[in-house]
Amino acid sequence: NRKLWACLGDVSRQVEWHGRRLDAESWKCVFTAALKQQDVVPNLAGNGFVVIGQSTSRMRVSEFAELLELIQAFGTERGVKWSDEARLALEWKARFGDAA
Repeated sequence: NRKLWACLGDVSRQVEWHGRRLDAESWKCVFTAALKQQDVVPNLAGNGFVVIGQSTSRMRVSEFAELLELIQAFGTERGVKWSDEARLALEWKARFGDAA
């Protein structure tokens, strides 16, 4: 999970999304929703929406590797400079992701 947060932190510090800076937790929701084709429902107050999706802690290793791959592709496309910790996470994905 630390691997994921390193990558999300880099994206959150360097990428603007539709005119806004999102925190790492929000980026996690964006990426897991994209990966899992999740659903959206209105919130209780009726003034916004909630994404219904999968917890990353319940992902299989192969799904987690796929999530890291998605984050890497997105960040690289947008010129994210990966921190040492994020690079280690992406290296882990390259080494173990395909074997999972």
